[in-house]
Amino acid sequence: MRVVIEFYRTRDADDAHALVARESAEALDADDAIAIARQLASTLDMPQRPDAMSVTSSRGRVLYRGDPGIGPDDEGGPSP
Repeated sequence: MRVVIEFYRTRDADDAHALVARESAEALDADDAIAIARQLASTLDMPQRPDAMSVTSSRGRVLYRGDPGIGPDDEGGPSP
């Protein structure tokens, strides 16, 4: 299935969302799509580290919305 993965920053004061990156990918199922999204969260070169992500099917069904699963020390690149 084709999925759209969006990474964004959120602002608690008014729940605003700022899109940081958007990618599309092929996944076998919802679990595979979430795994691909978490891998991209750690490896994709983004201008800011996202604090949330969403995974949506090509039909618009939300498969996941929440934490991208990257730690505060994970900058997305290889470890020194």
